[in-house]
Amino acid sequence: MNSIWELDTFYRKRDIIIIGAGFSGLWTAISVKEKYPDKSVLIIERSTIPLGASTRNAGFACFGSLTEVIADSQTMGWEKTLRLVKMRFDGLQKIRHYFKNDEIDFELTGGYEIVNNEEPLSHIAIVNEKLKAITGLDKTYSLKKDKIQEFGLGKSEFLIENPCEGSLHSGKLLQNLLEKCHELKIEFLFGTEVSKVEERTGDIEVHLSDHLSVKADKMIYCTNAFTSKFLEKENIVPARGQVLLTEPIDGLKLKGTFHYDEGYYYFRNLGNRILLGGGRNQDFKTEETIAFETTEFLQDHLENFLSEVILPHNDFKIALRWSGIMAMGLEKTPIVKQISERQFCAVRLSGMGVALAPKIGEEIAKMI
Repeated sequence: MNSIWELDTFYRKRDIIIIGAGFSGLWTAISVKEKYPDKSVLIIERSTIPLGASTRNAGFACFGSLTEVIADSQTMGWEKTLRLVKMRFDGLQKIRHYFKNDEIDFELTGGYEIVNNEEPLSHIAIVNEKLKAITGLDKTYSLKKDKIQEFGLGKSEFLIENPCEGSLHSGKLLQNLLEKCHELKIEFLFGTEVSKVEERTGDIEVHLSDHLSVKADKMIYCTNAFTSKFLEKENIVPARGQVLLTEPIDGLKLKGTFHYDEGYYYFRNLGNRILLGGGRNQDFKTEETIAFETTEFLQDHLENFLSEVILPHNDFKIALRWSGIMAMGLEKTPIVKQISERQFCAVRLSGMGVALAPKIGEEIAKMI
């Protein structure tokens, strides 16, 4: 049994409990605490560190590529697409407002997309016109053929540049967010799994084991791909993203963040190493999983992509391989809503959590 000291402090009742300490959980806690400084906020995280997509991604700022915006406009219509682009743009601005670039290795080097057919080019003018109100730029996307050779991407037809994309160090961003939470007196229980949640008329009880629970007035799920355990009715499909990182490469020409094939492939330089992820469209069914593993099939596929597209005349060795779990659905709009009198959720960030989470936190803070 627990002592009175534990029950009066660590496990006491809170105003708000947030489940999940990734980007959305931390930004939500910060937004809530800034709006309501007197409310007590507890974040419960089952891992010893934030895990999921936040610490396991490729470190992209996540503004989005041209073909991605075109595809979104065709599946969800322009209104939803622009709302999403604006959230990402504003979210990135917010990150830079809170943290200095060198604290989180933020580099606004611009993003590039490799395109091997002319079809997307015919949409550039329309997309730029639509995005102008958001980015303030006449040309958010522009054709930059001269840079193909400069980056050593000889086998690519077209290269589209976008100055709003960049890269950052996801681990350092999370550490800085955790520090900000501590400053705001937000409390944590790491390494703690929630077994079930019980909502009653007067409060909500979050069970951590058979004998232990914490009560709260309100609760917010920020569990992204790991939400189906709690919210069975929502359309959330886990999507594993596999990543690899090379050893240092002499005379590496590549600098910046790059997308290929509607964003299914993404790569960037990390100093003089290449970080490459994606390709799950080669094996959708296998990658619909919450298992943190890498598969021989996709890792071989990524290595092949490295040698054919990115480093056609270079030898390379792989230093690290890992995977993260994103949450997808029938469309890319995140699910940010009240689900019962005392329960809320901010989930399904479609692999864009880095940029979306700062704004999603504000939306949830308004709702509670």
